[in-house]
Amino acid sequence: MPRRRFVQGLAAGGVMLGLSPFAHAAGIVSSQARTGTAPVLTGTEFNLEVGQSPVNFTGNPRMAFTINGSVPAPTLRWREGDTVTIRVKNTLKEDTSIHWHGIILPYQMDGVPGISFPGIPPGETFVYQFKLEQSGTYWYHSHSGMQEAQGMYGAIIVEPRDADPIRVDRDHIIQFSDWTDEHPMRVLSKLKAQGDYYNYNKPTVVDFFRDVSEHGMRAAMDKRQMWNEMRMSPTDLADLSADVLTYLMNGTTPAGNWTGLFRPGERVRLRFVNGAANTFYDVRIPGLKMTVVQADGQNVEPVTVDEFRFGPGQTYDVVVQPKDDAYTVFAQSMDRTGYARGTLAVREGLTAPVPPLDPVEWLTMTDMMGDMGGMDHGAMNHGAAGAAAMSHDGIDHAAMGHGLSAPLGPSKTVRHARTEYGPSVDMRVDTPRTNLDDPGIGLRNNGRRVLTLADLHTLGGPMDPRGAEREIELHLTGHMERYSWSFDGVEFGQSTPVHFRYGERVRVILHNDTMMTHPMHLHGVWSELETSDGEFQARLHTIPVQPAQRISFLVTADALGRWAWHCHLMFHMDMGMFREVVIA
Repeated sequence: MPRRRFVQGLAAGGVMLGLSPFAHAAGIVSSQARTGTAPVLTGTEFNLEVGQSPVNFTGNPRMAFTINGSVPAPTLRWREGDTVTIRVKNTLKEDTSIHWHGIILPYQMDGVPGISFPGIPPGETFVYQFKLEQSGTYWYHSHSGMQEAQGMYGAIIVEPRDADPIRVDRDHIIQFSDWTDEHPMRVLSKLKAQGDYYNYNKPTVVDFFRDVSEHGMRAAMDKRQMWNEMRMSPTDLADLSADVLTYLMNGTTPAGNWTGLFRPGERVRLRFVNGAANTFYDVRIPGLKMTVVQADGQNVEPVTVDEFRFGPGQTYDVVVQPKDDAYTVFAQSMDRTGYARGTLAVREGLTAPVPPLDPVEWLTMTDMMGDMGGMDHGAMNHGAAGAAAMSHDGIDHAAMGHGLSAPLGPSKTVRHARTEYGPSVDMRVDTPRTNLDDPGIGLRNNGRRVLTLADLHTLGGPMDPRGAEREIELHLTGHMERYSWSFDGVEFGQSTPVHFRYGERVRVILHNDTMMTHPMHLHGVWSELETSDGEFQARLHTIPVQPAQRISFLVTADALGRWAWHCHLMFHMDMGMFREVVIA
């Protein structure tokens, strides 16, 4: 298939499959999956049916996992204070589940097989029931196998109990995802054999001679030698690229051009949800400013930007006031190999110019080593010296002679676990950066106003006025050649749970020892991001941690039970960057 067809997808999306004999040959009675703007279900009682339906995004008929026959799944519109009952029937030949991402609920209703419940066997129905104690934009997805990557995801809107302070004339959900015609397990097997299998932006001879021209032969040679010695690529920004992915907006390919309508002068709320399994998106609407009013379902002080980056699991709500007839909603992948695209327009059929992809940027020394001020060349630690004594729960600073309570701000002292000095870790960062005002590789100094974590300020301040009683430190670790991902060099299968005492206020430090950005999602409780000085920043459920970055957040452990904590890049989670958290 021509690369352009694969990247752009089919204009007709899943509809064309209904004309083929594929479904009949597969013995499937149901019609093709609905794609595009999802149906909306409202009320307090819901019936969801998990099944499979044929789809066709690229010209190759495939089967998707669907909820009520739809990709995305139906949008669930709830109201704060209500108790909702959701009956999920599994018509598959395998187990399934649904996780309500960002929703605070009893752990038995969280939907993670092996952690909070056994899963939903074939032919069975599971009844989820919980009271809604929050409002905002959230989403839901399968937590079983690779079902999420194959279509099983949808949006949630929880209307506030009282009048919504965000006043608009209309709103649209814009949910991003990524689709591969290959079975995700086959894709994963290729990554395990070669971690950069899908990286088509590797340095070339042309790049080398450009460096020679700009910096001289010696500098160009030194640059190549450095990366070769580390056995890493400076363009390894994402595990998967447009070589294997088609990027979708509301289940629609770029060629399909999903369209959201408006009237000129209206205030329009766009509820952006990243439901992708593997893709960070950089989102902008050329010619139209976006005012960010909500992050992860929590209202924030409005901040106006041209662009924002978000990873799998995150949500941003923005308000726009379009005046022209049509605008392109453009979301390019972090690795700059492809994009999702749609249109805001006054009527169907209109389009606006689609911008070209931004150029690929190499990772910098800051991305690799962090804050290099005053460092020596031992900063990227490959030796065993300085390993801290710690359990698989991470470093508990209170238990290491730092007193019974945590310091006013997060600890600056880096402590690597003994378990980081093993075959599952290919690098360690000793001088991490702690600033929150970096938009990330590919977005720095691009001439546009780009959102950063430092711009986010949750209205109302922290939910708990207490400071941290203790502090734990966990490192995000990996080995690209082996395609292994972990906390503290320990994959989930060899790990022990992280323990929080019920009711305690604890500071968590996440220290990224890898050169990839990880969207970290802690189930069951809010993560209250803070600055490097310990000042409250934002209440989030999914926090992106950039390469060589050290961030901290406070948790009030008020949710008894067993919870999941993981990177929301699906293959990173499956390959070990996952922990169980026990609150007791």
